[in-house]
Amino acid sequence: MELKLFDYPRSSAAYRVRIALEIKGLSYEKTKINLLEAEHRESGYLELNPQGRVPSLQVDSGLLVQSLAIIEYLEEIYPEPALLPSDSLQRAHVRSIAQTIACDIHPLNNLQVLQYLKGSLGVSEEAKLRWYHHWITEGFTALEKIVEGTNYCFGENPTLADVCLVPQCYNARRFEVDLTPFPKLCRIEENLVKLSAFANAHPDRS
Repeated sequence: MELKLFDYPRSSAAYRVRIALEIKGLSYEKTKINLLEAEHRESGYLELNPQGRVPSLQVDSGLLVQSLAIIEYLEEIYPEPALLPSDSLQRAHVRSIAQTIACDIHPLNNLQVLQYLKGSLGVSEEAKLRWYHHWITEGFTALEKIVEGTNYCFGENPTLADVCLVPQCYNARRFEVDLTPFPKLCRIEENLVKLSAFANAHPDRS
């Protein structure tokens, strides 16, 4: 199957999909959609993805959008290495960690929201950063108590939860969030970024 990823290096959502593709050992073509230059709002891309967001993944049968949906598709088509445990209860637990990041933390702090805060609402740069720091801190405070693994968020192998954690930590550091109150999350991140799949997907290499 030919895979084409519409990508932006610093997008947390796109970063997740790159990690999943690397873990699965899948080759893919990348097309950069520059969010800072509003390429995601151009008519050509909107015809592909009416939401005008990244990532989008072109597969033989069509275009997939939304990072978690894309990753779950890859998990079904390419089940090894597995990103979800075989036990249904454990799968639900891993998904809950992933969704805490992808559905609760990230949407409040993505580029579109930050631009709206500064542009349409006229908040200051300082207030925007306070907003960003607040939602990271609130979400990570809960995650610090939820994650169970020593090297990974859950179990003995990287899962969907880890795929979501690393990009969120990366962006938190970009915005100078103090992560020292979250030693478990930082330890897990430190272990993960040493793995080739996570290193190869890093924004600096995209």
